[in-house]
Amino acid sequence: MGRVTTTIAFANQKGGVAKTTSVASLGAALVELGHRVLVVDLDPQGSLTFSLGIDPEELELTVGEVLLGKIPALDAILETDDGLDLLPANIALTQAEEQLITRTGREQRLRVALAKVAQHYDWILLDCPPALGVLTVGALSAADQVIIPLQAETLSHRGVGQLLDTIYDVRQFVNGNLEVRGVLATMYDGRTRHAQNVLAAISATYGLEVLEPPIPKSIRFAEAPAIGRSILGTAAQHKGAEAYRVLAKVVASGG
Repeated sequence: MGRVTTTIAFANQKGGVAKTTSVASLGAALVELGHRVLVVDLDPQGSLTFSLGIDPEELELTVGEVLLGKIPALDAILETDDGLDLLPANIALTQAEEQLITRTGREQRLRVALAKVAQHYDWILLDCPPALGVLTVGALSAADQVIIPLQAETLSHRGVGQLLDTIYDVRQFVNGNLEVRGVLATMYDGRTRHAQNVLAAISATYGLEVLEPPIPKSIRFAEAPAIGRSILGTAAQHKGAEAYRVLAKVVASGG
């Protein structure tokens, strides 16, 4: 029996909600559990690429060339110090996105490209840009599941309804098997009743599961990208690293 690969898109059109941190950290935690993991940077800013120790500006082959059909994904995939494989991005993805708008099959291109490397991985994690454009829709079309990282603060969930509308459309027209895995609370301060109330409101308003555990607020998450590693590589015993380890077990078990 062949390897079963699960693809998860981390999506939220609001920036600053720790999508990139969550992809890198959950990916590294899954690697610790013995899984083979590919992470895909779909943000033209190349934040995930930079966070994993690779200079986006020095790259000639990226996900942009893959989406335009110029190269197979395997030619652009890099190894990282966290044990993850990375399909990187840089600013050239902006031009690729503009060209994709007029290309046939633009919403299916990522799915088709990843299908050719999926047999090498247990998990493929997609870091979506903070927008609901071609790149995010392409990620949702390629994914089995969506996790919505969300800062546990007032107004932070106002865009969730718009994202869920996009997910509904993708389900209707492109990817009928797409599942919303749940909301991941990030930058969470459990000492405040306010943060707890925000999570309860999300669950009540949208009927979404709130994944456990919430990810605590910590300066260590900001420090890790400067070293080119996830928090599991820079502060292995930190409560933030431990939270992602627990989350990895929850995600891997399907629970």
